[in-house]
Amino acid sequence: MKLSKLWLYGGLLILLFSTACSLNNDLSVLSSQNKWETAQNYFQKAKYEKAIPYYQQLILERNSAYTAESQMKIGDCYFNIKKYNDSIFEYQELLRLFPDFKDANNAQYNIGLAYFNLSEGPHYTQDETNKSIDAFQEFIDKYPSDQRRNEAYNYIQKCQNKLIEKNYLAGYIYYKIEDYSSALMYFNEIIDLGNKDKLELKSLYYSGIIYYERKELELLYNIQTKLKDNFPDAKETRRIIEKTVNLDKKLKK
Repeated sequence: MKLSKLWLYGGLLILLFSTACSLNNDLSVLSSQNKWETAQNYFQKAKYEKAIPYYQQLILERNSAYTAESQMKIGDCYFNIKKYNDSIFEYQELLRLFPDFKDANNAQYNIGLAYFNLSEGPHYTQDETNKSIDAFQEFIDKYPSDQRRNEAYNYIQKCQNKLIEKNYLAGYIYYKIEDYSSALMYFNEIIDLGNKDKLELKSLYYSGIIYYERKELELLYNIQTKLKDNFPDAKETRRIIEKTVNLDKKLKK
């Protein structure tokens, strides 16, 4: 039984390999124009996986009038089927081989967008988030008149917010394990940004709790002042005011 299954699997592999070779051979006899028209027809019908082999053949020709355009299109195909790593590779190849291509700006923008789509939440490593920032910044630097400039800035801001949130989560973890010095390092980075948002509020609050536990009244007063100035109606502000009053009383006894 096992032997028969092995023969069956082997036969299927041979069939698939033969089919792939046959397809490539069939494509190679087509003219560049026929390959391009077929690929474009599949692309326009959103049959991206069927379009890819035709674009690949045109890329291999190198000297074809369709080569650069096909390099762009194959990146678009992978992007549209959410194979973002493959799309990034193809777009980067386009920029390397054809830096003056008319749609080079679109390739650079899509690299940033692909990295953004690959990026994980703030609980995870942020390699793709940083790469997205770099790609969008390069897009802004190279194509300052592109109409998507503001969109690129917005994506950079979203990425930066995610990095800030990751710093907050790191600080909170250190706070929970009572490594207060490490926690304050992360919280202070967020406070120094002065964004006046939820992450700054929470960073101020937990910094205040740490200073209360350490009985550092002057530093706790500073946190209270910042909370009252920037978040006067927040429940965290009321709690820190209570902590400050309690610590003041304890230290005066």
